[in-house]
Amino acid sequence: MKMGMINLMNDYNTTAHPRVLEAIKAADGKRFTGYGTDEATAATAEAIRSLTGCPDAGVHFMIGGTHTNLTAISAFLRPHEAVVSPLSAHINVHETGAIEAAGHKILTVPAEAGKAKAVDVALACEAHTDEHMVKPKMLLISQTTELGTVYTREELKALREVCDEYGLYLYVDGARLGCALMSEACDLSMEELAGYTDAFYIGGTKNGLLFGEALVIVNPALCSDFRFLVKQRGGLLAKGFLLGIQFGAIFENGLYFELAGHANDMAAKLTAGLIGAKIPLLAKTESNQVFLCVSRETLDRLAEKILFERWAREGEAGTPIRFVTSWQTTDEEVASVLGLF
Repeated sequence: MKMGMINLMNDYNTTAHPRVLEAIKAADGKRFTGYGTDEATAATAEAIRSLTGCPDAGVHFMIGGTHTNLTAISAFLRPHEAVVSPLSAHINVHETGAIEAAGHKILTVPAEAGKAKAVDVALACEAHTDEHMVKPKMLLISQTTELGTVYTREELKALREVCDEYGLYLYVDGARLGCALMSEACDLSMEELAGYTDAFYIGGTKNGLLFGEALVIVNPALCSDFRFLVKQRGGLLAKGFLLGIQFGAIFENGLYFELAGHANDMAAKLTAGLIGAKIPLLAKTESNQVFLCVSRETLDRLAEKILFERWAREGEAGTPIRFVTSWQTTDEEVASVLGLF
């Protein structure tokens, strides 16, 4: 990485927001009980229950997104049960087969704009008819999706209904949940999201924390012995209080939503400039991910100044790439990027 390059590779490319670091620093010299059994973590869990409108929810602070998905899915499903997900879902593409390595087949459905549709979920369920096949038992979706799009209330309601019809749990990968909830395309609140799901997680790694996700288990039937399974999967941190402190800081005075909103705003400004420069976009920008297609000449020029991800191989129309904005992205950086087109 060259000095002075603009980092749009992802939204977890720095340590943490200063208020999170200050909260950790303020705990210097204090002593906590281990494995997240401390008072600070308990208070943060209670704050999340209040925020989600789920006073009886199980709240567990996890290390990262892949580990959260692996632990939750392994805990919620019996050995013969499978998870349905959009083809582009993180568990299907970017988790090194973790779910299937744990013994649970992923049944993929089409992912138009990154989203699953109720009709396709129904078809997947109806295609698995007896004990000679795996049994669909969970639908996993991401909010935001892997293409940065968001599910609306109507779309989530339709998925809840098909899950109820076929006896599926609805689980939401919320790695970028803050950006989803702050998106102008989203008409859902945190509490409404919780009302439609059996479990979901609130992503912290990609929105201002050093690391960490907060798993919220809404369905009481899924809560039993969950800490045993977290431990078995290697995720019960001895210094679990670090997660409780971080989430406590990020939710104080609405900072979590403030940071996500800023990331979305920067992506919107970047998108407007790209449209003005007549750069073709691969997906509608609804949150903090911007997908575009560039020529080889432009690609080489951008690579001199910007860190970004090449999303797919070069095609006739050029190379698909992705820019990701974060709480730390500035107006000046956006202007500098647009100046390269």
